[in-house]
Amino acid sequence: MRANACRVAVGLAGVLAAVTIGAGVASANPTFQLLSHQFSQPPTTAQCQASIGIACYNPFQFQKAYGLNGLYADGITGRGRTIVIVDSFGSPTIQSDLATFDKDNNLPAPPSFEVIAPVGASPPYDPGNSTMGGWAIETSLDVEYAHAIAPGASILLVTTPVAETEGVVGFPEMMNAEKYVIDHNLGDVISQSFGATEQTFKNAKNMLDPGMIYSLRYAFQDAYAHHVTVLGSSGDGGASDLETNGTDFYPFRVNSWPSADPLVTSVGGTQLHLTDNGSRFAPDNVWNDQALFGSPASGGGGVSAVFSRPSYQNGVSSVTGDRRGTPDISLSAAVNGGANVYLGFTNSGQGVTPGYYVIGGTSEASPQFAGVVALADQAAHERLGLLNPSLYKMGDGAGSGITDITDGNNTVTFTNALKKMVTVIGYHAGAGYDLASGLGTVGGGRFVHQLAHGG
Repeated sequence: MRANACRVAVGLAGVLAAVTIGAGVASANPTFQLLSHQFSQPPTTAQCQASIGIACYNPFQFQKAYGLNGLYADGITGRGRTIVIVDSFGSPTIQSDLATFDKDNNLPAPPSFEVIAPVGASPPYDPGNSTMGGWAIETSLDVEYAHAIAPGASILLVTTPVAETEGVVGFPEMMNAEKYVIDHNLGDVISQSFGATEQTFKNAKNMLDPGMIYSLRYAFQDAYAHHVTVLGSSGDGGASDLETNGTDFYPFRVNSWPSADPLVTSVGGTQLHLTDNGSRFAPDNVWNDQALFGSPASGGGGVSAVFSRPSYQNGVSSVTGDRRGTPDISLSAAVNGGANVYLGFTNSGQGVTPGYYVIGGTSEASPQFAGVVALADQAAHERLGLLNPSLYKMGDGAGSGITDITDGNNTVTFTNALKKMVTVIGYHAGAGYDLASGLGTVGGGRFVHQLAHGG
């Protein structure tokens, strides 16, 4: 899959170790990473730094960092809106996990939390199946942090019975499930923490076949017609991403779908630097945990090999050229500065027992931004639909609700199948739009109100 890969904490003897989601499973954000420590209660930033040498954050810190408390005080909590989370398999304990997460973090329960399987029930959960474990981790992250940002919004978890991998596999089920939700008017914003490298959609000659992607866009076209917002994680492989085997990385710049679809808002990754009370002590930068993991772990971004530049990016054509560029916006995704997520299930393949884990990846960024969209929908008293024209109208200059990201890059280095080191030079953040952070990140209540009023 590419459960645009969350990265979690597991490991032995205090060593951080990459854990692939499962056999045959890719991740548009290629791997989950489980930290070497499990916590019984949400740890503080200081406790994470002392125990595992990295920062971790709880919901109230993200709420403060993104300047949302004033909105909550004004009653803008996402009330009356529904966030749709789409994941293969789901989690066997997600209802109780969210209840535990809410209790431990002093969050209210969502007005409604439902789980549906419109394209077929998933197979029974197997605690020894690492693929199912990976998707269960993804599900917990998605649900908990969409709710953390928009505590007054309802949550609809939509599961599918086939794991999404590189290429087409799993996508028909995903798209059919999303179309069902849209056609039955079940949600306002859809968060997708999955994707596949564009080049893995191959024809019989083993070449990229854009038609394979175009044939799967019907859910997004339906969403556009019904004014439903669709988000997609930009990936965790930096300027590269996974090949068809779900293990090796492309030795050149690539992009992933659905993030690169012009009808999707692509959500990239940043690293936040917060104190225990949620105050910033340094500006955000592009997420790149390459040094932490020794393998690609950075926000996806670049230009599409399939889609040409949409009109809303005409103003940044000097950056994108004639291609669709991603990401559009970026939020927290770093593992060093990851989200504390409660997992209530056991999975031997992923090394999980019940407790809190630190998780990062653009799989964190997309559901968080879904929460922001729910706030903006409530403020606007209507669905905002495709956000991208408004985002690029807002820009990231003085007075904008978008805070520019000007530091960091998504260059990655890895060992290829021939045991040779390969570096894919990525993109650097800078003033204005760039292919590492997009337009920038959420700049508090101003962002929500500007977005609500069309930029």
